[in-house]
Amino acid sequence: MSINLSKGGRINLSKEAPSMKKVTIGLGWMPNTYATGEKFDLDASMFICANDANGDAKLVSDSHFVFYGNPSEPEGATKHTGDSRDGANNVDFGLDSTGKKIEVDEMIHIDLSKMTAAADELSFIVTIHDAPARKQNFGQIPKSVTPIRNDDTGEVLAKYDLEDDFSTETAVQFGSLYRKDGAWMFKAVGQGHNRGLADFVVAYGGNLA
Repeated sequence: MSINLSKGGRINLSKEAPSMKKVTIGLGWMPNTYATGEKFDLDASMFICANDANGDAKLVSDSHFVFYGNPSEPEGATKHTGDSRDGANNVDFGLDSTGKKIEVDEMIHIDLSKMTAAADELSFIVTIHDAPARKQNFGQIPKSVTPIRNDDTGEVLAKYDLEDDFSTETAVQFGSLYRKDGAWMFKAVGQGHNRGLADFVVAYGGNLA
């Protein structure tokens, strides 16, 4: 049964689905042009990180930054489905805890069996493209959701509704898939930021050159 996560909530994926090898993270949002006259272009990205000596998450390599412009990493463990620029893709993702259909616009498929052994954390970021120029923020988006699906069974394990926690932010670290004692855990981080995707690359130790 799908779990509705709130900020700080966790789910032990290895416990809920012990045989799971393939998982998908989705991003869906309701199109809206009323606030600024521009459509909202949300982008889902993933940073595959190892913890440094201080315990901070840093990119395993520049190639382990997964987004619409780099859909996979060297191990071939991930696939980004591409950029949706208006939230109108409406791809059927599965059912939530009430049996209601969840629709998404972007997805990142992950094969955990192929994930690099160096990875301690997969950090998931949602940014609003060109937010400052368009004067947009998450408070203007009527609905956005990030569900997690077990692709071995098609079951939606959990979902996190982003609009519950954010107002003026232009980017959100919505979740983190991390290893703990050999198990894969997911945490709904819910940390808002006012920065662009390039800023996150730098923060995770990446090279923009």
